[in-house]
Amino acid sequence: MTRECRVAVFRPDDERTVEAVELLESLGATPVPDPMLAVEPTGALPGADDDAAPDVVVLTSKTGVELLAEAGWTPGDAALACIGPLTADAAREAGWTVDLVPGEYTSSGLVAELDGEAEREPNVRTDSFPPDVGDRRVEVARSDHGSDVLLDGLCEAGAAVSETVLYRLVRPEGSGQSSVMAAGGELDAACFTSSLTVENFLAAADERGVRSEAIAGLNRAVVGAIGEPTRETAAAHGIRVDVVPENATFEALATAVVEEAAPTYHE
Repeated sequence: MTRECRVAVFRPDDERTVEAVELLESLGATPVPDPMLAVEPTGALPGADDDAAPDVVVLTSKTGVELLAEAGWTPGDAALACIGPLTADAAREAGWTVDLVPGEYTSSGLVAELDGEAEREPNVRTDSFPPDVGDRRVEVARSDHGSDVLLDGLCEAGAAVSETVLYRLVRPEGSGQSSVMAAGGELDAACFTSSLTVENFLAAADERGVRSEAIAGLNRAVVGAIGEPTRETAAAHGIRVDVVPENATFEALATAVVEEAAPTYHE
């Protein structure tokens, strides 16, 4: 006999939540959508305030690519680096040439790539993007919650680095029902897709006065984190992470979490 596997998911309340729900349902789980992020565009564009165009533009998310494409921005003569296959695919769909995708889909992965310590994704043109970015103008375009690892690493490599905040990530009003469910032992699993989703989940739990109970509930469930930075954030707050997929994609995360959780639902 089996019972439902209730999996909380915290993706933004747009097509990503719809896709997450569909995926979890296809895996036989019962989705508990509780968006912890909302996107507020700033209208800023890479290089708009600079006297000289950047030599390299780094994009870190599909959302950033979509906002830039909607604004009619193009990389021009700049080499384009994208963190993660979804970001790269969105850039290609916009008609841009992607020059570099690090094998590890994180800020630290790109830094390692630039230091020549990691292998590049196959079939990605790299002639215009040598490992040495010293003395090059590098523009990082991302959300307001980007890691300092990327900026610091590029600076240490000798690049002249600037940052464009394309959008702000805020917690939607009314979010947090999943924290009440976790506190009551009503969640079987949870999928955290960024450090900010962890922090916003806990902030929502604080508002409801159930923070410690919610953490305890998560630690009785199966918790997945999309990458090592997210796992570290969860661990710093006392949340045990059971699953970190090899590939930092939501599909890989959800699949691994359901596979880990499913055996506990057989009686």
